[in-house]
Amino acid sequence: MAKTVKNKTTKELKSVIRPNKPKNDKWQLRLYIAGNTAKSITALTNLKKYCEQHLSNRYEIEVIDLLVNPQLAAGDQILAIPTLVRKVPVPVRKIIGDLSNEEKVLVGLDLRPIKK
Repeated sequence: MAKTVKNKTTKELKSVIRPNKPKNDKWQLRLYIAGNTAKSITALTNLKKYCEQHLSNRYEIEVIDLLVNPQLAAGDQILAIPTLVRKVPVPVRKIIGDLSNEEKVLVGLDLRPIKK
C-alpha cells in the first residue's frame, strides 16, 4: 500500500525519497593491521571487494600497520586487529575481524539495512 505525501515542499519530498547520505560523498575508511598476516590480507581483500561493489569510486582506504606505527592505535582506540574504522561519513563505526561476513560488514558500515 503506497503512502500519500501531502503538503510537502520539494526539499521535504527529497528527504523522504532520499534520506541519509548523498551518493557522491567520499567514504574514508581506515584498516588497522599487524604485519602481513593471513587475517590482515583477507581483511584488506574483502574490504576492497565490498568497496568496489557498493561504493565504486567513492572511497579511500588507509591501511595502518601497527607493527610499524604502534602509537597510532591510541587515536581510534584500537584494541584488536584487524579493525576497520569508518571515519567518514559520521558517525564513526568499527568492525573487528577479517571482514569475511559480507552481510555483517555491510550492515556495520551502514551500507545495507538490517533484514527483518
